Amino acid sequence: MNTPDGRRSPAQIWILVAVFFAPLALAFLLYYGSGGWRPAGSTNRGELISPARPLPNASAWHGKWTLVYVGDGRCDERCRAALLLTRQTRLALNADMSRVQRVFLATGNCCDRTYLEAEHPDLTIAPADNDTGAALLAAFPDAASGSIYIVDPLGNLMMRHAPSVGLSKDLLEDLRKLLKLSHIG
Repeated sequence: MNTPDGRRSPAQIWILVAVFFAPLALAFLLYYGSGGWRPAGSTNRGELISPARPLPNASAWHGKWTLVYVGDGRCDERCRAALLLTRQTRLALNADMSRVQRVFLATGNCCDRTYLEAEHPDLTIAPADNDTGAALLAAFPDAASGSIYIVDPLGNLMMRHAPSVGLSKDLLEDLRKLLKLSHIG
Protein backbone atom coordinates (compact mmCIF):
# COMPACT_ATOMS: atom_id res chain seq x y z
CA MET A 1 0.00 0.00 0.00
CA ASN A 2 2.16 2.73 -1.28
CA THR A 3 0.94 6.16 -2.29
CA PRO A 4 1.28 7.15 -5.98
CA ASP A 5 4.56 8.94 -5.22
CA GLY A 6 6.13 5.75 -3.66
CA ARG A 7 5.70 6.57 0.06
CA ARG A 8 4.02 4.23 2.52
CA SER A 9 0.50 5.06 3.51
CA PRO A 10 -0.15 6.43 7.02
CA ALA A 11 -2.48 3.49 7.62
CA GLN A 12 0.45 1.05 7.48
CA ILE A 13 2.34 3.02 10.09
CA TRP A 14 -0.67 3.03 12.42
CA ILE A 15 -1.14 -0.71 11.96
CA LEU A 16 2.50 -1.33 12.92
CA VAL A 17 2.18 0.92 15.97
CA ALA A 18 -0.98 -0.92 17.03
CA VAL A 19 0.66 -4.34 16.60
CA PHE A 20 3.50 -3.38 18.93
CA PHE A 21 1.70 -1.25 21.53
CA ALA A 22 -1.75 -2.89 21.77
CA PRO A 23 -0.53 -5.90 23.85
CA LEU A 24 1.31 -3.56 26.21
CA ALA A 25 -1.75 -1.35 26.64
CA LEU A 26 -3.99 -4.39 27.18
CA ALA A 27 -1.67 -5.83 29.82
CA PHE A 28 -1.51 -2.48 31.61
CA LEU A 29 -5.30 -2.17 31.63
CA LEU A 30 -5.82 -5.71 32.89
CA TYR A 31 -3.31 -5.35 35.68
CA TYR A 32 -4.02 -1.80 36.85
CA GLY A 33 -7.52 -1.20 35.44
CA SER A 34 -10.81 -0.99 37.28
CA GLY A 35 -11.21 -4.76 37.45
CA GLY A 36 -7.79 -5.12 39.03
CA TRP A 37 -7.20 -8.53 37.47
CA ARG A 38 -4.07 -9.96 39.02
CA PRO A 39 -2.80 -13.47 39.37
CA ALA A 40 -4.14 -15.06 42.55
CA GLY A 41 -2.20 -16.87 45.22
CA SER A 42 1.37 -16.91 46.37
CA THR A 43 4.21 -19.39 46.35
CA ASN A 44 5.08 -19.43 50.03
CA ARG A 45 4.29 -22.59 52.00
CA GLY A 46 4.35 -21.10 55.48
CA GLU A 47 2.15 -18.39 56.95
CA LEU A 48 3.46 -14.90 56.24
CA ILE A 49 3.38 -12.63 59.25
CA SER A 50 2.16 -9.38 57.78
CA PRO A 51 3.42 -6.90 58.54
CA ALA A 52 6.71 -8.36 59.67
CA ARG A 53 7.30 -7.79 63.40
CA PRO A 54 10.60 -6.34 64.60
CA LEU A 55 11.81 -8.45 67.50
CA PRO A 56 12.91 -6.66 70.66
CA ASN A 57 16.34 -7.48 72.05
CA ALA A 58 17.21 -9.77 69.15
CA SER A 59 20.36 -7.93 68.11
CA ALA A 60 22.40 -11.13 68.47
CA TRP A 61 20.33 -12.64 65.67
CA HIS A 62 20.97 -9.83 63.19
CA GLY A 63 22.95 -10.56 60.05
CA LYS A 64 21.67 -14.07 59.39
CA TRP A 65 18.38 -15.75 58.61
CA THR A 66 17.19 -17.46 61.79
CA LEU A 67 15.05 -20.54 62.38
CA VAL A 68 13.43 -20.23 65.81
CA TYR A 69 11.66 -22.91 67.80
CA VAL A 70 9.83 -21.87 70.97
CA GLY A 71 9.30 -24.49 73.66
CA ASP A 72 9.93 -25.84 77.14
CA GLY A 73 13.62 -26.38 77.95
CA ARG A 74 13.11 -30.03 78.90
CA CYS A 75 12.58 -30.62 75.16
CA ASP A 76 9.92 -33.32 74.79
CA GLU A 77 9.44 -35.41 71.62
CA ARG A 78 7.71 -32.58 69.71
CA CYS A 79 10.60 -30.25 70.56
CA ARG A 80 13.20 -32.82 69.55
CA ALA A 81 11.46 -33.41 66.22
CA ALA A 82 11.30 -29.65 65.52
CA LEU A 83 14.97 -29.11 66.41
CA LEU A 84 15.96 -32.07 64.24
CA LEU A 85 13.96 -30.58 61.38
CA THR A 86 15.67 -27.19 61.73
CA ARG A 87 19.07 -28.91 61.74
CA GLN A 88 18.27 -31.04 58.68
CA THR A 89 16.80 -28.05 56.84
CA ARG A 90 19.92 -25.97 57.50
CA LEU A 91 22.19 -28.81 56.37
CA ALA A 92 20.13 -29.29 53.18
CA LEU A 93 20.93 -25.72 52.17
CA ASN A 94 24.51 -26.82 51.37
CA ALA A 95 26.50 -23.72 50.35
CA ASP A 96 23.92 -21.37 51.86
CA MET A 97 24.05 -23.15 55.23
CA SER A 98 26.33 -20.47 56.69
CA ARG A 99 23.64 -17.82 56.05
CA VAL A 100 21.23 -19.52 58.48
CA GLN A 101 21.37 -19.96 62.25
CA ARG A 102 19.10 -21.82 64.66
CA VAL A 103 17.70 -20.61 67.97
CA PHE A 104 15.81 -22.50 70.66
CA LEU A 105 13.75 -20.00 72.69
CA ALA A 106 13.28 -21.92 75.95
CA THR A 107 10.18 -20.82 77.86
CA GLY A 108 11.09 -22.58 81.11
CA ASN A 109 12.87 -25.54 82.71
CA CYS A 110 16.02 -24.67 80.82
CA CYS A 111 17.56 -26.91 79.61
CA ASP A 112 18.36 -30.51 78.78
CA ARG A 113 21.97 -29.52 78.10
CA THR A 114 23.22 -33.10 77.66
CA TYR A 115 20.84 -33.76 74.79
CA LEU A 116 21.15 -30.30 73.22
CA GLU A 117 24.97 -30.23 73.29
CA ALA A 118 25.25 -33.77 71.93
CA GLU A 119 22.68 -33.50 69.14
CA HIS A 120 22.65 -29.77 68.33
CA PRO A 121 26.06 -28.21 68.99
CA ASP A 122 25.37 -25.27 66.62
CA LEU A 123 22.04 -24.39 68.30
CA THR A 124 21.78 -21.10 70.19
CA ILE A 125 19.73 -21.45 73.37
CA ALA A 126 17.93 -18.31 74.51
CA PRO A 127 16.09 -18.59 77.84
CA ALA A 128 12.78 -16.73 77.78
CA ASP A 129 11.87 -17.13 81.45
CA ASN A 130 12.76 -13.56 82.46
CA ASP A 131 11.34 -10.10 81.65
CA THR A 132 13.51 -9.63 78.57
CA GLY A 133 12.61 -13.09 77.30
CA ALA A 134 8.92 -12.51 77.99
CA ALA A 135 8.98 -9.35 75.85
CA LEU A 136 10.64 -11.31 73.05
CA LEU A 137 8.23 -14.21 73.41
CA ALA A 138 5.21 -11.88 73.14
CA ALA A 139 6.18 -11.10 69.51
CA PHE A 140 5.69 -14.72 68.45
CA PRO A 141 2.10 -15.56 67.47
CA ASP A 142 0.81 -18.87 68.80
CA ALA A 143 4.18 -19.71 70.36
CA ALA A 144 2.88 -22.78 72.21
CA SER A 145 1.85 -24.57 69.01
CA GLY A 146 5.20 -26.17 68.18
CA SER A 147 5.71 -23.90 65.17
CA ILE A 148 9.01 -23.01 63.57
CA TYR A 149 9.50 -19.33 62.82
CA ILE A 150 11.71 -17.57 60.28
CA VAL A 151 13.37 -14.30 61.28
CA ASP A 152 15.05 -12.19 58.59
CA PRO A 153 18.62 -10.83 58.92
CA LEU A 154 17.27 -7.46 60.11
CA GLY A 155 15.59 -9.07 63.14
CA ASN A 156 12.01 -9.11 61.79
CA LEU A 157 9.72 -12.06 62.46
CA MET A 158 8.28 -12.73 59.03
CA MET A 159 7.04 -16.31 58.62
CA ARG A 160 5.56 -19.14 60.66
CA HIS A 161 5.47 -22.83 59.80
CA ALA A 162 2.88 -24.73 61.82
CA PRO A 163 3.65 -28.38 62.60
CA SER A 164 2.29 -30.63 59.87
CA VAL A 165 3.09 -33.71 57.82
CA GLY A 166 4.74 -31.83 54.94
CA LEU A 167 6.56 -29.32 57.12
CA SER A 168 10.08 -30.47 56.25
CA LYS A 169 9.73 -29.94 52.50
CA ASP A 170 7.73 -26.73 52.91
CA LEU A 171 10.22 -25.15 55.32
CA LEU A 172 13.15 -25.99 53.06
CA GLU A 173 11.42 -24.62 49.93
CA ASP A 174 10.51 -21.35 51.63
CA LEU A 175 13.99 -20.91 53.06
CA ARG A 176 15.66 -21.63 49.70
CA LYS A 177 13.43 -19.04 48.04
CA LEU A 178 14.16 -16.43 50.69
CA LEU A 179 17.92 -17.00 50.46
CA LYS A 180 17.84 -16.87 46.65
CA LEU A 181 15.93 -13.58 46.59
CA SER A 182 17.69 -11.94 49.52
CA HIS A 183 20.72 -9.73 49.16
CA ILE A 184 21.16 -9.47 52.93
CA GLY A 185 22.25 -12.13 55.37
